[in-house]
Amino acid sequence: MTIENIINSVGVFLILLAFFLLTTGKMKPDNRLYLLMNLFGACLACIGSWLIHAIPFVILEGTWACVAAAGLVRRAGGK
Repeated sequence: MTIENIINSVGVFLILLAFFLLTTGKMKPDNRLYLLMNLFGACLACIGSWLIHAIPFVILEGTWACVAAAGLVRRAGGK
């Protein structure tokens, strides 16, 4: 397994784990851990996608990371 695949796999795992925990009621969408799992997972998947030149996924994961970061900022502001 290449380093690119490892980076992508860890990132996707974090995103899917967060989604699983959300859909099973173990987390709420405004939970800090949920948002952090999405942020770090998306960042890793974005980097991994960049390394393999998969630009559509760079855009997807970059957007996902921005949305998660915005959620963290909103949460930190008490909104």
